[in-house]
Amino acid sequence: MEYSEIFNKVRDIIVDKLGVEESVVTEDASFTNDIGADSLDTVELLMAFEQQFGVKIPDDETSSIVTVKDACDKVAEKLGK
Repeated sequence: MEYSEIFNKVRDIIVDKLGVEESVVTEDASFTNDIGADSLDTVELLMAFEQQFGVKIPDDETSSIVTVKDACDKVAEKLGK
């Protein structure tokens, strides 16, 4: 799976779960500062990413996921890309 495919799926999940405009979800967007997700939203998003991509992100690695790019990079890492 290409990085652009990962980003598109991550973006679609964020738009679907949080009801934000697609244009707000850029690679550099912070989940809390730019997208407006609270800590519960972020946990739910990470669970949705795990389900969508069939990966497991250990709890001790989630604190480093602050931006959309962080999430995409973590998914790509878990997929072995």
